Amino acid sequence: MKNTWSMAVAGLFVVLGAAGCKHSEPNFIFMPDMYYSPALKAQEEGAMRTPVKGTIPRGFTPYDYAVENNEELGRKLVNPFQRTKAVMLRGQQQYNTYCIVCHGSYGEGDGSVVPKMPRPPSLQTEKVQNWPDGRIFHVISAGQNVMPSYAAQVTQEDRWAIVHYIRALQRAKNPSEADLKTAEAR
Repeated sequence: MKNTWSMAVAGLFVVLGAAGCKHSEPNFIFMPDMYYSPALKAQEEGAMRTPVKGTIPRGFTPYDYAVENNEELGRKLVNPFQRTKAVMLRGQQQYNTYCIVCHGSYGEGDGSVVPKMPRPPSLQTEKVQNWPDGRIFHVISAGQNVMPSYAAQVTQEDRWAIVHYIRALQRAKNPSEADLKTAEAR
């Protein structure tokens, strides 16, 4: 019995002694090229890689037109979406997210940032009302004057929905004779 106890105590000392050992190096390094690789900061020289030519980020649709092509693109680009309730609601939601701070709730250029920033042009002017949908889309996509491009923030589909919503704002502020007759008939 005494022999069993002495074996148990000796075994306990061996286990506790082994647990207290510290290794500065592992016994076996599985992938030494990864274990001993040099640490680089992401912004360090040589760490950043330029994307392969022709690649685009996932979910991004490139906009290939230059800022200067306003007149030409206004006629060339055509809104692919019908003016449905779903498209109008999406356009309203996107307008209220991205455009309302500068252009205001009715598109008159009286948004909340106007005291701090230059006043943007009103979307209610006759000049903008006469623009084709493609020109408004192009201004949202490429920017104009102080307004930056929103192509990275707003998808192509949502930009077209915003164009439909801007047209609805213009029509609400400046109804045509047919709109007034329809309203009177109701």
